[in-house]
Amino acid sequence: MAATHTTLHQDVDEILPGVIADRRYLHQHPELGFQEHETARFVVDRLQALGAEEIRTGIGRTGVTALIHGSKPGKVVAVRADMDALPIFEENDVEYKSLNQGVMHACGHDSHVSMLLGTARMLSSMREQFTGTVKLIFQPGEEGYGGAMEMIKDGALENPKPEAIFGIHIWQGIDLGVVAARPGTAMVAADGFKITIHGLGGHGAQPNLCIDPIAVGAQIIVALQTIISRETDPNLPGVVTVGAFHAGQASNVIPDTAELRGTLRSVQKEQRLEQAKRLDEIARGIATAMRATVDIEVTFGVPPTVNDAAMTEIVKEAAREVVGPEKTVDGNLMVVSEDMSEFLDRVPGCFYFVGSRNEERGLTVGHHHARFDIDEEAMAIGVETMTRTVLKFLAQ
Repeated sequence: MAATHTTLHQDVDEILPGVIADRRYLHQHPELGFQEHETARFVVDRLQALGAEEIRTGIGRTGVTALIHGSKPGKVVAVRADMDALPIFEENDVEYKSLNQGVMHACGHDSHVSMLLGTARMLSSMREQFTGTVKLIFQPGEEGYGGAMEMIKDGALENPKPEAIFGIHIWQGIDLGVVAARPGTAMVAADGFKITIHGLGGHGAQPNLCIDPIAVGAQIIVALQTIISRETDPNLPGVVTVGAFHAGQASNVIPDTAELRGTLRSVQKEQRLEQAKRLDEIARGIATAMRATVDIEVTFGVPPTVNDAAMTEIVKEAAREVVGPEKTVDGNLMVVSEDMSEFLDRVPGCFYFVGSRNEERGLTVGHHHARFDIDEEAMAIGVETMTRTVLKFLAQ
């Protein structure tokens, strides 16, 4: 098959059954972050069959990169997909249900890999029609493992260095047929914290002889909410969530220590630093007032995902040709995070969303759920929009 610009839509439809088959195979064989050995082998086999060049493995531990060269030297553009799954027991009753008990592609990364392989297939068949080089990046460990930074440290953005980078996230919050590409901040930063409260344990009936770390922790949890409700500009989205509170073993014993764990979400660098600063000050101040002490750890995770305006417009031009102007939207700011942000911090680009929700078919369950599943027709939109995006960038 030799695809052309004019027959691209039909050509994508022709390969869609293969893209779906790849997605279902990967869905049946999910692997957690930095354990994607079989997934990487699958990717390499597909890339070799397509005639991709300079295939490199073990980038960022289990990542893969490869190149597709056009007819002449020119610009370099990168396209990225994440590969890892989640530690979830799948509850879907489908023929492609996970065979790896307790591990599931519940975020759509199986479709991301399949769409990038489909895009690679299209571009490989169009080598004579574009100049420049396409760099394919298959990333491990997106789900909290820092896989993007591991790949960057291993040179994923070098030899050759891309001038732009693009990526897709399938999205259950958007209907099938809609593409959302938001210029500027598209997703928030994600940071974590742990507060260990040191009190003085004792008998539950004699709290006056103790310093109760549970009572201190309760006050800290309440006060931390004021970072958003009373100290953050209402125009700036932000989140402070305490997701874990661990203390004690018995109902009549006041423990010596308690531990709080949580997450911080922000959209600006200054806001991010202020959240961490105020968390520390509030927790220490309350602990001191209540005669306890605290140890505080703030772990800075991924920065906000910020799309370059010019690169986003290229995506939108491509999307308009695929789904039409009325279904090409900015979309809302996503108050979740993605380590695609690490690539976008270094290379201008766009990370956009392809709707996969189909209410008529009951495919509405959100990401990270045991019954997550997508309308696979969305992958055709993903492959075509990405192929057109790459060609438009290289033709500039």
